[in-house]
Amino acid sequence: MAIESIPLRKLLKIMFLDARAQRSSLVRDIGTDAARAAGRTGNGGDFHQPFWSDAKAHALGERDLHASVTARVASNRHYTNLYPRLRDGFLLWWNERRRWTNQPFRTGRSLSARFQVPGLDATVKIDNLLSVQDGGGVEHFVYPYFSEEPALGEHAARLGLWVLGQAFPDVPHEELRILDVIRGRTFSIDRNPLTGGEEEDFRERYVQLLTRRDELRDG
Repeated sequence: MAIESIPLRKLLKIMFLDARAQRSSLVRDIGTDAARAAGRTGNGGDFHQPFWSDAKAHALGERDLHASVTARVASNRHYTNLYPRLRDGFLLWWNERRRWTNQPFRTGRSLSARFQVPGLDATVKIDNLLSVQDGGGVEHFVYPYFSEEPALGEHAARLGLWVLGQAFPDVPHEELRILDVIRGRTFSIDRNPLTGGEEEDFRERYVQLLTRRDELRDG
């Protein structure tokens, strides 16, 4: 995972880790780059992808998330700890905290983007959103944040919402949300309005990460 080309959720996580954990993450990034240069990396896959596929299907009434997670855990012991927590957080939001109620839901537009950060040779990858259209024809788009630590706070969420708005200018900004899946908490600009300084803040934090990574690599 080179931080010059990174999923938004992972970038937000690294940006808001404490100093010690952030250093460890950057050291791993250096090791990944070295392994890639030597041709030693495999496909790996996204650990969270099977869960998120099941969660999106649950939202459309195509699967039951309890049954899906039970099956996933039975098939792979590495899912045992995290998948039930992701399930409980997602269902807390979906069943109790979700605001839109015009059912049934249908699949919405599929969104993906590669956001080029202004002034930097860096790209933020955004894909795999939950995209549904409610019974009133309104589309809702939810970008998942999966990390156990740190929790997604309002500051990080505002930066993420700014990126989403830049990446998808043809989507009403109020229909873009970020979901901290484990905690069942969503962030949107109506409840977490932007302040106007997000672009500068985001870029400065990204530059700091790149600088620190280079210092660790060269030191």
